[in-house]
Amino acid sequence: MNFTAPFQSVVWKGDHLIILDQTLLPENESMIRLDSTDQVWEAIKKLRVRGAPAIGIAAAYGFVLGIKTLSDNLTFDRFFAECDRISQYLNSSRPTAVNLSWALKRLNAEVYTHREKTVTELKQLVEETAIAIHNEDRELCRKIGQNGLELIREKSRILTHCNTGGLATGEFGTAFSVILHAHHEDKLERVWVDETRPLLQGARLTAWELQKAEIPFSLQTDSAAAFLMKQGKVDLIITGADRITRNGDTANKIGTYSLAVLAKHHNIPFYVAAPYSTIDMSLESGNEIEIELRDADEVSHFGERRTAPEGTDVWNPAFDVTPGELITAIIIEKGVIRPDYTENLKKLFDN
Repeated sequence: MNFTAPFQSVVWKGDHLIILDQTLLPENESMIRLDSTDQVWEAIKKLRVRGAPAIGIAAAYGFVLGIKTLSDNLTFDRFFAECDRISQYLNSSRPTAVNLSWALKRLNAEVYTHREKTVTELKQLVEETAIAIHNEDRELCRKIGQNGLELIREKSRILTHCNTGGLATGEFGTAFSVILHAHHEDKLERVWVDETRPLLQGARLTAWELQKAEIPFSLQTDSAAAFLMKQGKVDLIITGADRITRNGDTANKIGTYSLAVLAKHHNIPFYVAAPYSTIDMSLESGNEIEIELRDADEVSHFGERRTAPEGTDVWNPAFDVTPGELITAIIIEKGVIRPDYTENLKKLFDN
């Protein structure tokens, strides 16, 4: 089954990057131009581009923009040192999503592997690799959607959290790709969309994407999810992931862990959809994942308006970690992985 996604959120133009500024959605569909590594860093940090795969793709192009400014007459050692500096800088923009560091490590490894080439040749090779990362993400997202179809019954009502569509990836999405493919197979009755506090990625972004794809949906507050499940209106839950450890523990947008606990209580399948690159086999469990803490204003304000008293102490983690034992299955481009995750993820990486 092949179809075209309704939009592109990241577009490479050879000497600059064009992104759809997600901070302006849904009111303003504005494409902005990024010409430097600093601009890409700012776009990632400020969530103009967001979603683990999309961040990795944008960072790869930011790496390309950074090395384009370097002299072609540098020695390899000096050039590689600059590559490392650029990648560390870009990686500092958001630490939790593994795709960011994965893409940058891949580019650095490509440079080091071909150290006999000239700097001019290495620059071209890096750009080709960044484009390959983008194209590979498009195809793997399509495969994630196709693999997830086996988990979807006819007339399914799916609850999702945050944003996992083409805005968050190269195209199609991860959890959203499963939803999109189910829609095209007429297996979908309705999508329930968590608003996803505090930045409302569900309300602003996922609802926008569902409208673009003409998929029936309803938006609800995050705190309504439990009551919705109790009423028997949810058949399954599917979310994305920013990092998956080797025991199946999964970091995703704050509020995901709550949904998994609720799903367990109501006997509802809870699925995670993510690319292979999101699995971090260097980490034994979710306890080792660095969780990004964001600005207090995101919680103490609604837009520009203050909603909490001046001086209120705020704890604002961007992500939480769902234990692997609460996850029914993990959908990746290579297939559907079920527990025992420690054993089955190891088999996946050993092959």
